[in-house]
Amino acid sequence: MQLIAEEKVTHFSGAPIILNGLVNLPAEDKREFDHPVKVTTAGAAPPASVIAGVETLGIEVTHVYGLTEVYGPVTVCAWREAWDELPLEARAKIKARQGVRYHMLEALCVADPLTLEPVPKDGQTIGEILMRGNNVMKGYLKNPEATEQALEGGWYHTGDLAVWHPDGYIEIKDRSKDIIISGGENISTIEVEDAIYGHPAVEEAAVVAKPDEKWGETPCAFVKLKVGYGEVTEADIIAHCREHLAGYKVPKTVIFSELPKTSTGKIQKFVLREEAKQH
Repeated sequence: MQLIAEEKVTHFSGAPIILNGLVNLPAEDKREFDHPVKVTTAGAAPPASVIAGVETLGIEVTHVYGLTEVYGPVTVCAWREAWDELPLEARAKIKARQGVRYHMLEALCVADPLTLEPVPKDGQTIGEILMRGNNVMKGYLKNPEATEQALEGGWYHTGDLAVWHPDGYIEIKDRSKDIIISGGENISTIEVEDAIYGHPAVEEAAVVAKPDEKWGETPCAFVKLKVGYGEVTEADIIAHCREHLAGYKVPKTVIFSELPKTSTGKIQKFVLREEAKQH
């Protein structure tokens, strides 16, 4: 986390895990600010409930998105004044989008990764985020095969699956390797995680695919509960999800545990996928 105080405005950048930590601070550690505080967040798709929690603390969130292959953030969820009139929850859902391209990126689209045809801007049809511009890498060092695959068709293929909203804002639904295919239906783990984060007892959540003989795969949720909240069961989490998700998206399994993370705070889903196979 980097703090910069300037003209009585504090700016800092932090991954969603830092924002989540701020939301879950003990009451005695929280404080009121006597000046504007703004945060720029990136690194993973932040749950809308976490954004809402941070803004309740008086911190204004700006969401950006990028990858190492494009030298950092290349999209921003540029805010529109008309959205200021929306309720907090609705504003947070908009801020959870990855937004529109920065000017230095030549082109951005959500498209079929094979045909390169853009998907409809309906907020529902899933495609892959593709990028093009002089800030996109020339290739992977000493790996021509990976380079050719990543830059096929003259676009950089991010591996992130998203929808395109009517207003032109993109919203990530999953990594291509993380999407769950259950009974022929695509399930966004990010969407399921966002629903779980809405439960007041949940501090952290991650969803992965669990092999299933009948459906092929089903959602398996790993949940870390807030300290001192009280008893919460697998049935409680599943019932909460049923109130917010279509039936086929509801986790069939909920495992309460600490979540394994990288040194930068990203949840290691490959570890969780192996653990899910054992349950």
